[in-house]
Amino acid sequence: MRRFDDHPRPYLRAGGLAYLVIILLGLFGETLVRGTLIVPGDGLATAAAIAGAPGLWRAGLAGDLLMHVLDVPLIVMFYLLLRPVSRPLALAATAFNLVQTAVLVANKQTLLAPLLLATATGPSALPPDVLAPLTLTALNLHGLGFGVGLIFFGVTCLIRGALIVRAPYLPSTLGWLLGAAGVSYLVNSLALLLAPPLAAVLFPWVLFPALVGEGALSLWLLVRGIDVDAWARFGKTVGQRGNR
Repeated sequence: MRRFDDHPRPYLRAGGLAYLVIILLGLFGETLVRGTLIVPGDGLATAAAIAGAPGLWRAGLAGDLLMHVLDVPLIVMFYLLLRPVSRPLALAATAFNLVQTAVLVANKQTLLAPLLLATATGPSALPPDVLAPLTLTALNLHGLGFGVGLIFFGVTCLIRGALIVRAPYLPSTLGWLLGAAGVSYLVNSLALLLAPPLAAVLFPWVLFPALVGEGALSLWLLVRGIDVDAWARFGKTVGQRGNR
């Protein structure tokens, strides 16, 4: 931790790169994989599409898991970056983020089911009237599980956004953008769970603030990092307060 305090920029650039890769992997899974192979409301056509491109479906799963692996070092980096502002709040954001990651990793099991159902052969193969509803059910469960996980991430973004606004070594605009991202995640998830017809109307545009806010933060960390002088001054101030 001392090395991070003294030379934060290399860690922040690595974190910004990891964040950007996470965003790109998320877009790949949602648009190029599931957006291509899932036929809304048609379980049989979806199963046929997955059976015709199992490698693409598996690539989407692998990308999702890599995304969550990268989550872990990024969570640690954000804690180290924001703890000078408020250690309890930085720790709370870390806890919410870890819960989100754990929920989404567990939720990936629901994406294995459509693959296994669609590619089953011989005695394991299901008749179309059974295959179709089971495929749709598995995909619906994934969507709901995704919404549950993003509730915790929405809270994470709100806390981190508030900390960034208060941090003199980061632009407050990034904090406001990340806070807007948190609101968009919460609105989308609550609509998905409480008012599905409304969620269908809002999605995907409701998540545009999340793409802007997280994209801006990842690029800033990768390209600019932090104001090192302000970081050093603030760290000394916090240290002096702690010694009183």
